Amino acid sequence: MLAFPCNQFGNQEPLDKEALAHFCQVNYGVTFPVFAKIDVKGSQAHPLFKYLTEEAPGFLVDVIKWNFTKFLVDRTGKPVKRFAPTTTPESLDEDIKALL
Repeated sequence: MLAFPCNQFGNQEPLDKEALAHFCQVNYGVTFPVFAKIDVKGSQAHPLFKYLTEEAPGFLVDVIKWNFTKFLVDRTGKPVKRFAPTTTPESLDEDIKALL
């Protein structure tokens, strides 16, 4: 699991990288990497998210609609499934196991 914070959704991520990683660790027990903030949509979208949204389009629209959109990627780097922001990480277990 990797986290790429983005502040393009209602300014929900105003903290810098270190403060945000600390907040996630203390409040949510996050043990996976939390990267620096990036853009995930629009003309300045990070190339990773351009690729993810092209390979795993969303429901109705391809752009990322809100923070916490999740992508499941196989061992070769190919996105195999996209999940809504409301999908809990725990509910991904079966999909992850299927790829192992």
